[in-house]
Amino acid sequence: MKVWFDCTAAAHPVVLRPVIERFRQRGDEVLVTARENGETVGNLERLGIDHLVVGEHGGAGKFGKAWALANRSARLARPVWKFRPDLAVAHGSVDLAVLSRAFYIPSAQMQDYEYAGLQRKIAWRVARRVLVPDSIPVDRLEKAGAKERKLVRFPGLKEDYYLFDFEPDPTVPEELGIDLERAILVIVRPPPETAAYHAENPLYDQVIDRLATADGVSAVIIPRTEAQRERARSKNSPNLIVPERAIDAQSLIAFADLVVSAGGTMNREAVALGTPVYTTFAGKMGGVDEALIGDGQLKELGRAEDLPLVKRTAPTGPKNPRDPDLLVQGMLSALPA
Repeated sequence: MKVWFDCTAAAHPVVLRPVIERFRQRGDEVLVTARENGETVGNLERLGIDHLVVGEHGGAGKFGKAWALANRSARLARPVWKFRPDLAVAHGSVDLAVLSRAFYIPSAQMQDYEYAGLQRKIAWRVARRVLVPDSIPVDRLEKAGAKERKLVRFPGLKEDYYLFDFEPDPTVPEELGIDLERAILVIVRPPPETAAYHAENPLYDQVIDRLATADGVSAVIIPRTEAQRERARSKNSPNLIVPERAIDAQSLIAFADLVVSAGGTMNREAVALGTPVYTTFAGKMGGVDEALIGDGQLKELGRAEDLPLVKRTAPTGPKNPRDPDLLVQGMLSALPA
């Protein structure tokens, strides 16, 4: 069997890695495509996943997104047609949805946020199976285009599945010059400013200003765009560390004393690894994060001065590792009987 994976955001290579490995272990032939968008390609390279780069992100505007979708789908058509996949898999890729419909390829889409607008509706309406955490209410999923008959609802967080075999690498903070014994290590993820679901929130900049001047802090900022990278560097603070390339963010989170993030995936990685985490996300809160906030595993940050900048002593590592074979079986259920 031939399986096509499309990675369109920085988290996708990390999320899909164990699934790609399981399909290859089954003896299936795999094609992985990606677009230039933040650390997407860098993460594929870091993880050693062979891939084909086609196209780039269209930016924050609707016209740019529409043009990028049309352009990239057209450029993907030839390699996908030549590969002739039996199954297409993604984590919300609209480009994959367009081509899988055009070429009659059964598709499975993963997702854990139900409010991403038109792009989500397109991907979910086209997919034969939609894999989602069981904490998202079914009625919300149906409104977003995922009818109950096509849902594969899995327990826990998606992060529990791709971090199931995770072991933190102590050389990652060392390479950044961080003294784990002395520094209060804070990992920061900026808002998704080019995403359709982004909402403005000045809290992120206030957090950066506080971390830039706080005593004993080493704050690693993992930007989504070059503009965010340059804004962080412009603070000229020795407290702020901005990696030059895609980095093993999961290892940094595992060793961190605190995570502050406007990104859902990094928030949930911190939860999965037992690291204290505060969200600065200003958009509509999804069902997964609502559940995590409800049971105290994820905290909403109201003011930058409320951040507890202290060392922690609790051990870290996957709290609830889960077998990714469950996801593979859900994806395979998209194939015609």
